Amino acid sequence: MVIEKVELRYVSLPLRTPFETSTARETHKDCILVTVTSEGQRGWGEAPVMLEPLYSAETVETAWHVLRDFLIPLAKVSPEPAAFAKACSIFKGQQMAKAGLEAALWDLQCERRGASLSSLLGGTRKEVEVGVSVGLEPEVAEILRKVREYRERGYQRIKLKIRPGQDRDLLAGFRSEHDDLPLQADANCAYGAADIPHLMSFDEFDMVLLEQPFPGEDLVSHIALQKKMNTSICLDESVSSVSLARQAIALKACRNINIKQARIGGLSAAVEVHDLCRDQGIDVWCGGLLETGIGRFHNLALASLPGFCLPGDISESGRYFEQDILQEPIVLNENRNIDVPDFAGGVDRLVCVESLKRYTQRLDVF
Repeated sequence: MVIEKVELRYVSLPLRTPFETSTARETHKDCILVTVTSEGQRGWGEAPVMLEPLYSAETVETAWHVLRDFLIPLAKVSPEPAAFAKACSIFKGQQMAKAGLEAALWDLQCERRGASLSSLLGGTRKEVEVGVSVGLEPEVAEILRKVREYRERGYQRIKLKIRPGQDRDLLAGFRSEHDDLPLQADANCAYGAADIPHLMSFDEFDMVLLEQPFPGEDLVSHIALQKKMNTSICLDESVSSVSLARQAIALKACRNINIKQARIGGLSAAVEVHDLCRDQGIDVWCGGLLETGIGRFHNLALASLPGFCLPGDISESGRYFEQDILQEPIVLNENRNIDVPDFAGGVDRLVCVESLKRYTQRLDVF
């Protein structure tokens, strides 16, 4: 296979409502879409970076630079997705940039082979269970109102964003209204080691898990909390590679891992982490980064692998966008799950050219 052309697009889609975590407030989904072309066929990928280095060290500008100057030249030499993933490991970090281009190569592979991405990755599910992530608001009542709406829509698990000063009252309010609904809480690194006694008190809320209470590099505090807490600790920002997943499991820093293929460095690495966790008895689920329909399409294929035993953060595209990049929105099916795309080929046939033009802020063609 010869890569004849690569296109980078910086797109910015307005969100229906702002989405706030302990570290950031987003009003738009900014990301880089990567398109690779070979013999008239195109593959699409998404690097869901932010404008500011608030979730990871990567931004739109840094990822653009790394893709342009290092990864695109490498893809010309190693165009097969697995070979590309192995070759680009010589470059430190840059996980989302790597993931965006690798996803495009996988998507192109689907076109060339006439196969679905789920089948190429080893997926076994035709539909996946999904939950919804609810961002922070100034008032607990507004968050609980949104929770009621999502439950009526049919979401089977709720994840609440929390931070110091906005945690116990919110969790208690949720449980007073929904004593039977699976609950997760996500701190996005907002707490410190001194907060361990406070976090231990969350056991009373009967949560599925508590996600990433401490900064990503602080495995020591996660180990200490998991030893004392009945609730399962889930790692997100701490696991940015296969080797870090292996370390976290060996050190008993968690009982769950949120697998985001963009954070880990691509679909190949995500499958490897999935396999590792399955072998070690660690429950995993597929996280999201407010991706457009392109990234969401690829996340669904990943979540179809057999080890994903908890509802993912994939959600309907209408949860975030008035108008997505895809022609048809991703929606809940009659079972309140989301169908895994199973047609032969990649996402190219679904891309809405009008939306692409409308939301593209910058385009470079190589």
